[in-house]
Amino acid sequence: MINPMKLMQLKPAWEEFMRNHPRFISFFQALSAKGIREGTVLEISVTTPEGEKMVTNLKVQPSDLELLQKLNELSGQK
Repeated sequence: MINPMKLMQLKPAWEEFMRNHPRFISFFQALSAKGIREGTVLEISVTTPEGEKMVTNLKVQPSDLELLQKLNELSGQK
């Protein structure tokens, strides 16, 4: 079970993250508005300050969609 007090402690850090990275948040809002469907491939690429690049991807499964729906419900979105 999620501790509500722990969630409240995250709020200032989340707000700072949104201020520091507005395009990241906008990207996920646009993605959410368009909808993620089964079979969608999500790819994540990370480049370290030293230039090392790591890439991974995943193909969205029905169980992933269920998790995303539950997270949306937790955040107050439906």
